[in-house]
Amino acid sequence: MEDLSLLSLGLLALALLATGLVAGIIAGLLGVGGGIVIVPVLFYMFTALKIDSSVLMHVAVGTSLATILGTGASSARAHYKRGSVDMDLLKRWWWAIALGVIAGGTLAGNISGGALTLVFGVVALAVSANMMFRKNGSALAESLPGSPLKEVLGFLIGGISVMMGIGGGTLGVPTLTLFNYPIHKAVGTAAAIGLIIAVPGTLLSIYFGWGVEGRPPLSLGYVNLIGLLLIIPVSTLAAPLGAKIAHAIDPSRLKLVFALFLGFTGLRMIYGAVF
Repeated sequence: MEDLSLLSLGLLALALLATGLVAGIIAGLLGVGGGIVIVPVLFYMFTALKIDSSVLMHVAVGTSLATILGTGASSARAHYKRGSVDMDLLKRWWWAIALGVIAGGTLAGNISGGALTLVFGVVALAVSANMMFRKNGSALAESLPGSPLKEVLGFLIGGISVMMGIGGGTLGVPTLTLFNYPIHKAVGTAAAIGLIIAVPGTLLSIYFGWGVEGRPPLSLGYVNLIGLLLIIPVSTLAAPLGAKIAHAIDPSRLKLVFALFLGFTGLRMIYGAVF
């Protein structure tokens, strides 16, 4: 794929612009992290462009993690200024999350594209089910568990998230709210967790993808630089549009539609990985 024609490069650029547009609008509509949108859209885009299937999912995950460096930093800063980031929890939790990222990123760099696709599919189904069936305000306990279970939770959030190419919101928010965290503090803290995931996750994606054959052109390891440069500004500009649309339509129906999209995507990825 390194010797694609100018026409193919142009098609790739258009596909990545479309990815940023879709990711930004859906993120603005539903308040979800971009990664849970970017990875499946990149997966479909790269499949249509006939990117080598052995690296397709690795590049989708790596590129998504790199986009979080920009969008996640902006989001975390905004939430920190509003006092909605639990710094005490982060000081006790960051190392467990980081260890999970290192373990998950190393595993992701050494397994097949099919196995990585299967991981995304299974977790996407779980997230979809959570969005569809969990009642608002329902909690498992009054607070986070003590050590070592709390550290195990952080490790799992970091490890699973980096393998999916997502930030802290998709798994961090439902986990924290499950333990009675106020939603605004859960969202803000999860945004900061996204940076703990994205920094080492991006570096590991670059390292394990270095020199691998079949990657899209202009890729640094498993991070596609064209995608990085095109997705971030477009998704940032599109997010306010999504938020504006959200005020004009029923958000509960949007949530259901997105949950169905995630469920369909998860099933499709599982089917493709297994069969």
